[in-house]
Amino acid sequence: MTTMTRAGGALTPGLNTALPSRGDGEGSVQVQLDPTVNLGTAKVFAVYGKGGIGKSTTSSNLSVAFSKLGKRVLQIGCDPKHDSTFTLTKCLVPTVIDVLEAVNFHTEELRIEDFVYEGYNGVMCVEAGGPPAGTGCGGYVVGQTVKLLKEHHLLEDTDVVIFDVLGDVVCGGFASPLQHAQRALIVTANDFDSIFAMNRIVAAILAKSKNYEVRLGGVIANRSDATDQIDKYNEAVGLRTVAQIPYLDVVRRSRLKKATLFEMEDTPEVAAVQQEYLRLAATLWAGTKPVVATPLKDRHIFDLLGFD
Repeated sequence: MTTMTRAGGALTPGLNTALPSRGDGEGSVQVQLDPTVNLGTAKVFAVYGKGGIGKSTTSSNLSVAFSKLGKRVLQIGCDPKHDSTFTLTKCLVPTVIDVLEAVNFHTEELRIEDFVYEGYNGVMCVEAGGPPAGTGCGGYVVGQTVKLLKEHHLLEDTDVVIFDVLGDVVCGGFASPLQHAQRALIVTANDFDSIFAMNRIVAAILAKSKNYEVRLGGVIANRSDATDQIDKYNEAVGLRTVAQIPYLDVVRRSRLKKATLFEMEDTPEVAAVQQEYLRLAATLWAGTKPVVATPLKDRHIFDLLGFD
């Protein structure tokens, strides 16, 4: 199902030898997924950002927002920590790798309920999991997850798929959700480190967009009362901010309560954030124009943001 390629022509052994017409990055090693396995007619979004920036919180609340709009939503956590969906399910659910190991990787023995769990407001939740630290390939795990979902016809009844992808990883395997998504969203805060990481992600999405449908959808400013640094970077590279979530203690408390913001106390500030997520979901469902951004060289970010 998965094969490794090196841009420029060299191919390592794999089950599938079908290759795109050109590599995903000059001199890089990338994971190619089976081109016959796709996600059907669902609108697919991949959420990226610096580690700890709030991707899982953002993804889960966005999933609920889509469900509140009447959409059938599937959230796929792509992190070995398998904590993407716990505010939706109120627990750490078994991962796809867990259940595959339990049946010695005989996929025909699995049922949907073995790896798909219903969360708050009907959001369907899957945790891909990952190989043990230092072993295996995250791209293989994502590929196996999508294959299982297709085999069990789950995607035929899904309107929206959200991939929540772990941060701070340059491995081509963990860029594999970009091979399925139409739009990639980047979560960032209004600070140097988050924007520095965002710049690397922009470069990764640009590389993938040469061979796949995925395009940048925009930036979600998270835990940010101000956006001056994000705005400065966006202007320099051609990005746009599509949503702004302020720094609120209720977000921290929602994680502790294993709850989404749509389940928290009804206060004006909570209602405002709920409306921002609902607005973002409606905007994404209606369709956004692709963003064409040009990442900066690392040293140029220091020049842009490193000084007053």
